[in-house]
Amino acid sequence: EGLGNKFLGNIRECDAILHVLRCFENDNIVHVENGVDPIRDKEIVDTELQIKDLETIESRFSKTEKQAKTNGDREAKVLLEVMKKYRDVLVQGKNAREVVLESKEEINAAKELFLLTTKPVLYVCNVDEQSAKDGNAYTQKVQEIAKKEGAGILIVASKIESDIAELETYEEKEMFLEELGLEESGVNRLIKEAYRLLKLKTFLTAGSDEVRAWTFHEGWKAPQCAGVIHTDFEKGFIRAEVIKYDDFITLKSEAACKEAGKMNVEGKEYVVHDGDIMHFRFNV
Repeated sequence: EGLGNKFLGNIRECDAILHVLRCFENDNIVHVENGVDPIRDKEIVDTELQIKDLETIESRFSKTEKQAKTNGDREAKVLLEVMKKYRDVLVQGKNAREVVLESKEEINAAKELFLLTTKPVLYVCNVDEQSAKDGNAYTQKVQEIAKKEGAGILIVASKIESDIAELETYEEKEMFLEELGLEESGVNRLIKEAYRLLKLKTFLTAGSDEVRAWTFHEGWKAPQCAGVIHTDFEKGFIRAEVIKYDDFITLKSEAACKEAGKMNVEGKEYVVHDGDIMHFRFNV
């Protein structure tokens, strides 16, 4: 029946695609295609997304072409060239993310299209418990495809994740993972991979009552990160007092970091790093 327009519309609003692929055999769990083949499953979804992207381009092509020719509209000309590049790739059964855009103008024009197959993708291979650590023949095939595409891949056993979720304490979960020969849960690895895919980082704030983690985009400067907490912090930003995470773990306290000269005062141009412990000074 296909993915459906509502589902495709939801994907359009996302920043990345997490594609779960069945990579296990179980006669009690029927596959809609009557057999396990993650590459086939991937290609079926890819084809639907590619067709939708072609529809998006065709719906705008004639109007954009007219604007480019009759009005000499520079933006329309750039958008038209971008659509031609995408269309040439999509009609070959390839994803739009394979197109290399040559200028900032083209990159900005491409954003207007909201194409589905330009989004970065992470393939999650759902395996049986025996394959949770090293994968299997199915995951190897996905790995080969992902490598060609420059996509991410993660091996997860959903049954194990379900069992972990039922354990109450951190110690129980760690013991369970150790018995299976796993260093961390699939959920934790998935979060890390999603952050990497979306180029997200985390900074920390610590007060007398709580410690909080805040998500920001790679490359953001101190005022932008301050704005994640509150817009007033960004508007009235004066400076940021920064302690590196590793220094804090080594020295155990803010006071010890200050005494050791490990607290730095940074201005508006400071690029925040993953794990920075921040204290913002502002005035509004």
